[in-house]
Amino acid sequence: MEEVLRQDGFRDIRKACSGADAVNICREFQPDAVILDIMLPDMDGLEVCRQIREFSYCSILFLSSKNDDVDKILGLASGGDDYITKPFSPREVVFRVKAQLRRQHYQASSSQGAGSVLTAGPLSLDKESGRVYKDGLEISLTGREFLMLSYLMENADKIISKERLYEQVWGESSSICDNTIMVHIRHLREKTETDPSRPQQLITVKGLGYKLRKRIE
Repeated sequence: MEEVLRQDGFRDIRKACSGADAVNICREFQPDAVILDIMLPDMDGLEVCRQIREFSYCSILFLSSKNDDVDKILGLASGGDDYITKPFSPREVVFRVKAQLRRQHYQASSSQGAGSVLTAGPLSLDKESGRVYKDGLEISLTGREFLMLSYLMENADKIISKERLYEQVWGESSSICDNTIMVHIRHLREKTETDPSRPQQLITVKGLGYKLRKRIE
């Protein structure tokens, strides 16, 4: 992978041989993208991803020999951005990394000139600091949850289809199933709704998608 990445113009590459090493390198190096195997000698890739998400919103692409939908959902729900199953073409991984970096650039460009702080009901989201508050108290979100909530708040009171969320949050090159969106929506509700089983702000519009209300009655 390193050889193919370098052939494609990537120069500043760090390698880690264990999960703990990967977390430490990410904390110090702050990479734009991480290629992360699930099977590691000290802790699995899912836990590594969760720990990285505590301080970084970089793109994380999982590599795994597990091709089960449940494993893909777990990987993406833990904060991953893409899931690639073995055997794979190294060139495919390079293209997927580039797709994630293009998306980062687009999201950064589209946010320029827009207000840094978004508000909707009891929620406040600061795009620059990456912090989210409910009723003035900070809540912790994964990187993917943050991007999803940010997009929904930017489009408050609009119905957003699952396909639109795929395109804006994961990207059209990712293979995401409906269950993944549902898992992330459920996790967001658990962190932002008073009663997640009866959401008042992040609601489902049957057959159309989701809508985040600007105000709660």
